[in-house]
Amino acid sequence: MTPVEITTLVLSPLLGLMIFLFIFRIVLTWYPQVDLKRFPLVLVALPTEPFLIPTRKIIPPVGGVDISPIIWVGIISLVREILLGQQGLLTMMS
Repeated sequence: MTPVEITTLVLSPLLGLMIFLFIFRIVLTWYPQVDLKRFPLVLVALPTEPFLIPTRKIIPPVGGVDISPIIWVGIISLVREILLGQQGLLTMMS
């Protein structure tokens, strides 16, 4: 296996998982009373919160709605498409 194939095998599920976690965070913003420090939800909060904290400082909530998870879904989707899409950089190298 080449390094490009190994990188693709690691990045594809990792970026897909991060998109899923951020989409789950979007749903959780509809329920502000939910405690993100409790067991099942802490598995969603721990990997996403380091991305969301600086984004919230730059882009405050709009009308009381936190849009930072939406921004990260877009960013990660773009990176995934650029690297792993049908004409992505890593796809073209392999």
